[in-house]
Amino acid sequence: MTMKLQDWSAEAITIDFVDKGRWRQVKEGLPATVSAIAAANGFEAKPGSLLIAPALDGAPARVFFGVEAPDAKKRDPFLAGKLAASLPAGLYRLGDGVADPQAAALAFLLASYSFSRYVAPKGEKPCLCAPQGIDRARVERIASAVALGRDLVNTPANDMGPEALAESALALAAKYGAQSRVIVGDALLAENFPLIHAVGRAAAQAPRLVEFTHGPEDGFKVTLVGKGVCYDTGGLDIKPSSAMALMKKDMGGAAMALALAAMLMDADVPVRLRVLLPIVENSISSNAFRTGDIYRSRKGLTVEVGNTDAEGRLILADALAYAAEDQPDLLFDFATLTGAARVALGPELPPFFTEDDALADEIAACGRSANDPVWRLPLWENYDGGLDGKISDLVSVTSGGFSGSIVAALFLRRFVSDPGRWAHFDVYCWNPSTKPGRPEGGEAQAARLLYDLIETRAKKKATA
Repeated sequence: MTMKLQDWSAEAITIDFVDKGRWRQVKEGLPATVSAIAAANGFEAKPGSLLIAPALDGAPARVFFGVEAPDAKKRDPFLAGKLAASLPAGLYRLGDGVADPQAAALAFLLASYSFSRYVAPKGEKPCLCAPQGIDRARVERIASAVALGRDLVNTPANDMGPEALAESALALAAKYGAQSRVIVGDALLAENFPLIHAVGRAAAQAPRLVEFTHGPEDGFKVTLVGKGVCYDTGGLDIKPSSAMALMKKDMGGAAMALALAAMLMDADVPVRLRVLLPIVENSISSNAFRTGDIYRSRKGLTVEVGNTDAEGRLILADALAYAAEDQPDLLFDFATLTGAARVALGPELPPFFTEDDALADEIAACGRSANDPVWRLPLWENYDGGLDGKISDLVSVTSGGFSGSIVAALFLRRFVSDPGRWAHFDVYCWNPSTKPGRPEGGEAQAARLLYDLIETRAKKKATA
């Protein structure tokens, strides 16, 4: 869907942001009719509350929106997103009291998103004028890319299988003139991607690896790897039905990689961008891979399958080994990988892993500034030995079931030649309920923070 701000207009209805202290001052100068409306509605400028004052007594219509006090310990930079869901259709512009107009405009657009592939939109939505002085192109670029990621995650597997996901990736690459290719089915074996092939070979649609590159060949090299499991039954270690309810989102890592790539390519950030998407469906058939099977990976390491429901790390292993061969300056992978991450941190706070303390600090700082939170978990060395195999180089899961997100990250690290330049994000890619700027449904977690980080790194290198 198109995510756009409107040109500034003096005819637009003004939205004034007021905390409780400022409201006490503002209401003293309001017409008596507006004061009466505020009193009748019990408006006290509580954060997120709304007062709509129609045009009366010659005064124009106005909107008052309650926000946190400037010294509040807890502030939501996306609180303005509530406006997109609360205001009636019309054209609005931000007035006084807005702490961060750019964040408010982005929150408004992100909250305006709706997934309408299967149902008609319910009426017209309010529109917002671009606040003066903001980077309008950047706000619209981010909102459009996030909408792309959300659309991909929200689409069910009958319409977003391996073929459709690959086509979406190739369409994005073509839009920006990126060079692309796709390796399908048994060609994966011929080009040495045995784990991707093993996981996806039982599905009706063949497994595949999508690759595209964009930007100057001598640019700062950034590679993105996204897990593209379009549906995960668990394989022969089949999930219970309750655990399959949201498995359409198991390709969220690929969707997030594409959302981030869209931001970078649209902004023409001076990087040599490479995107790798291993895309499969983890299905059950006579040729499905089995628990106890041993495969030689692209890197040459033999892997014993400990559970067919831990398939994401297998396809990422081949893709990461391939990514590392090009020795990128930064390598990021994204995957809806473990339930353990959700148990530890919940749906809103994805964990990330890296050996580089400086990179970790930069990721965390960008997450805070972009209101795109993440939390570092350790690559705890004491758990790494549990991955050593008895009849193979390593096993895909450890016994005992503890520290699942850490163990998965340690498994992936085995396939990265320079872990100091790598970070792994164990994302959820789903909002269980609607919050300001984050509608219920698919989400592109960590894409916005990494856009900021990569752009900053690339500009530093270009001016060095």
